[in-house]
Amino acid sequence: MAWTPRIHLERPTEGAVYLHIAGAVQEDVRTGVLRRGDRLPGTRAVAKSLGVHRNTVLAAWQELEAQGWIATRPSSGTFVTADLPPLPATAAVTRVAGEAGFSVDLPPFVGSYGDVPAGALELEAGKPDLRLVPGDLLGRAWRRVLASPRRAREVLAYGDPRGLQRLRRELTAMLAARRGLAADEEGIVVTRGAQHALFLTAQALVRRGDTVLVEEMGFPPAWAALGSTGATVVPMPVDEGGLSVAAVERWIEQHGAPRAIYVTPHHQYPTMTALGPGRRAHLLRLATEHRFAVIEDDYDNEFHFEGQPVRPLAAADRAGVVVYVGTMSKVLAPGLRLGYVVASQPVIEAIARVRRVVDRQGDQISEAAMAELLADGTVLRHISRVRRVYRGRRQALAETLTDQLGDVLLPSPPPGGLAFWVRVLDDTIDIAAWHRRCEERGVVFRIGSELHFRGQDPRHLRLGYAALNEEELVEAVRRMRIAL
Repeated sequence: MAWTPRIHLERPTEGAVYLHIAGAVQEDVRTGVLRRGDRLPGTRAVAKSLGVHRNTVLAAWQELEAQGWIATRPSSGTFVTADLPPLPATAAVTRVAGEAGFSVDLPPFVGSYGDVPAGALELEAGKPDLRLVPGDLLGRAWRRVLASPRRAREVLAYGDPRGLQRLRRELTAMLAARRGLAADEEGIVVTRGAQHALFLTAQALVRRGDTVLVEEMGFPPAWAALGSTGATVVPMPVDEGGLSVAAVERWIEQHGAPRAIYVTPHHQYPTMTALGPGRRAHLLRLATEHRFAVIEDDYDNEFHFEGQPVRPLAAADRAGVVVYVGTMSKVLAPGLRLGYVVASQPVIEAIARVRRVVDRQGDQISEAAMAELLADGTVLRHISRVRRVYRGRRQALAETLTDQLGDVLLPSPPPGGLAFWVRVLDDTIDIAAWHRRCEERGVVFRIGSELHFRGQDPRHLRLGYAALNEEELVEAVRRMRIAL
């Protein structure tokens, strides 16, 4: 998979633009996003992607070639130099749990989360439209895997608890090209969805008596996975800028370092705010200094509609403190149960040990089929298609909410993600009662009190739009209006 330039240029006040481009390429080579011998895209393509003149990119390439980072081969293209010196090894989160501390006394919100009446119109945040899934292509990939006797024997046998090697290779190539995340097939574990990834990570890293920090407004199943270890789960404030890292630092000053912190920095769940550069750097500095793990849940990275997606915290991690969790549930379908964890080697090995105890290995047939779909470009084409569809639905929901409920709601479409975080303007509305009446009329969504760690009411609704077409979105909002 070709490397895609993800350089963020803000027109620097000091230094030439071409030097900033050259420096960003060097950083991708240092971290392994670009590997020795990788071919670089053409200068015209890079210039178009970055919004600069081609001569600027040519100057950056000349600078890189003069320093020995890249080499041009006539009639072949430009490549990362094959004989660069070895890259420095990355430090790792030094401690993993000795024994899993699994507790069956899970928090009560687990059992009630995700129950949906049959036939309801789901404004359920983050769910993709399964009608858009290319079922024929999925079926063809499964058949190709099983058509070869040799491959069928391979995927029907016991396998690596980290996942099928080919899928791990394809996933890390995708993450490097599209998210700037340096990893190889030894640094990733394929899981049965993101929730499984969070549970395995918690069991591998956290022991009974440890403390794990989470975002005060957040994803209850993640809190349950972390709390299942017997750890103390402590909420941290979230504001219009995302997680308050200053509050995290104050907590550390008073109580000492936690074992881990769980965050959703790209599209904060549920407020959809992106964590800014200053807070990101601050959080990584705290984690590096105090040696705690940052569990980064990047659950819908592919769906960003305004500007460039923000690179994951893991892409800037130089200390091995970030454990990166991703999923294919939003890209294709949650029923495929395919997620992954990218982390330092000790953490990956610990997760693999826990995996052997939990379910031994993943579904190798599905993993092999997913590798086929990544390799032949099906997944990327599907992402491009549904992104266009979801962009239209995002606009439709914003317009319908303004038209039908603009007197009581303040819809503010976020730059990315598959849901709105909508403020209820009328303080006289009983949100819980309105929510119940909506469910009686077959419209399902989340309210803020369900997503607050202490059940407090922030006077917001979380409305997802991806699973419904434009006509269905209009009908769902109409029923909400009637229920009000």
